[in-house]
Amino acid sequence: MTELPRRQAGLTALYLGVFAAIWFSVPKADPPLRSLLVVGSVGALLAAAVGAVLVARAGRRPAGERDRAADRCYGLIVAAEVAVGLIGALLLAAAGLTGYLPVLVCAVVGVHFLPLAPVLRDRLLVPLGVAVTLVALAGLAVDLVSGVSAGLVVGTGAGALLLAYAVLALFRARRVA
Repeated sequence: MTELPRRQAGLTALYLGVFAAIWFSVPKADPPLRSLLVVGSVGALLAAAVGAVLVARAGRRPAGERDRAADRCYGLIVAAEVAVGLIGALLLAAAGLTGYLPVLVCAVVGVHFLPLAPVLRDRLLVPLGVAVTLVALAGLAVDLVSGVSAGLVVGTGAGALLLAYAVLALFRARRVA
């Protein structure tokens, strides 16, 4: 398993833990799944809290360690993600297909991990991105052929994947001697 610098591992756990908790809040579910989603949200927020502690303990990154080109690429990727998501959401809303918004957002999030992998120097973001994108496609397929909503599949699946990766990031944190 490849290690991550403590600060990066903490930030990964913090961000993905928060987003996992958000995804777990998307589905409207009956018990017992509702209880599992709440447990998942609490677990995700705990992973985020541990990530925040790692970031705080790692301290600020020295100015000389900043990679301005990587920062710029990161910003462009996130801006493109937001733009595609917003345009897609507007088109779905205009077509009266708002039930598919979670599918769109999940697909955009999944795809955005692919170009982020080299920027963040974390090759494991590629399988995460593929898995999240497949969850979006599964949500769409299940919604189209059954009575199960896309939001239930996508919220549960994306939340579980992001939580798992947040916890993995904590285990990958490089020990400082």
